[in-house]
Amino acid sequence: MGKDIELPGFRFHPTEEELLDFYLKNMVYGKRSSVEVIGFLNIYRHDPWDLPGLSRIGEREWYFFVPRERKHGNGGRPSRTTEKGYWKATGSDRKIISLSEPKRVIGLKKTLVFYRGRAPGGSKTDWVMNEFRMPDNCSLPKDVVLCKIYRKATSLKVLEQRAEMEAKMNQTCPNSPLSSSETISFVGKEENMMTSFRAPQVIAMEEANKIQMHQENAKTEEKQREAETKEPSSSLKLPFGSLPELQLPKPGVEWDQLLSISPWLQNLTPIVNIYW
Repeated sequence: MGKDIELPGFRFHPTEEELLDFYLKNMVYGKRSSVEVIGFLNIYRHDPWDLPGLSRIGEREWYFFVPRERKHGNGGRPSRTTEKGYWKATGSDRKIISLSEPKRVIGLKKTLVFYRGRAPGGSKTDWVMNEFRMPDNCSLPKDVVLCKIYRKATSLKVLEQRAEMEAKMNQTCPNSPLSSSETISFVGKEENMMTSFRAPQVIAMEEANKIQMHQENAKTEEKQREAETKEPSSSLKLPFGSLPELQLPKPGVEWDQLLSISPWLQNLTPIVNIYW
C-alpha cells in the first residue's frame, strides 16, 4: 500500500486463520492482491525497535513477510540474529486449526522473544514475535513466513528497573552512551515517559514532607495560642486610683461627722441636714 493509497479509519486486525489461509498462502503461491497491506522485509537485518517505521501499516502490531535464512542449508535452523541481539523461541510450535474445518491444520505458530546481546548471556526485552508458517508437510515454492511484531505490556516496576540499569551503564561507560534506538528499546515509543514521570518513592517522600510541614505549622499555631492564654489580663484601672473602704456611720453620727469620716462623701454638698 503506497503513501498515495490511504484508507482513513482503517484498522488491520486479522485473525490467525486469515493470516495463514489468506495472506501467507497467497504470498507463497504467488497470488498477489491489488492492495498489498503486508510488506516483504528481512526483519533480521533490523532491530525490533526499527521495525514499526518499516511496516506498511500498524499501530501496536506490525506484519511482515520474511524469507527464512537457515544456518546450515535447508536442514538447519533459521538464523534469527540481528545486529544488537537475537530472537529466541519460547515453548513449542502451536498448530492452527481451521474454524470451518476442525480437522484441517492450516499452519503453525511459533512465539519468539528478542534478547539484547549474544546468546546465552543476552538480556530479555519486551519485544515479541509470532511467526506463522505453512504446515511442514506442504511442498512450497517459496520458503516464506509471516511475522507479527508487537511489544508486550510492561509494568511500571520493570520500567524503573530498566531506567536504573541504564543509569548504571552510563556511569560505568560514560564514553559509550546508549543510542536513541537503544533507549527506545528500554521504554518504547509509546511508553517513552521515563524522563517525565516520578517514581512512587519520590511522590511518597513529597507527601510525607507536606504532612510534616502541616504538623509543624499546627504545632506553632497551638504554641502561639497557649502563649496568648497564659498572658495576665490587664487589670481595670480606675481614674481615681485605689479608694479606701466605704465607712458607714454609726447610729447617732450626724451628717457633718459622716462627711468628715468618709472620703466618698467629702466632695458632696448636703442640701439639708440628715440625721441618722
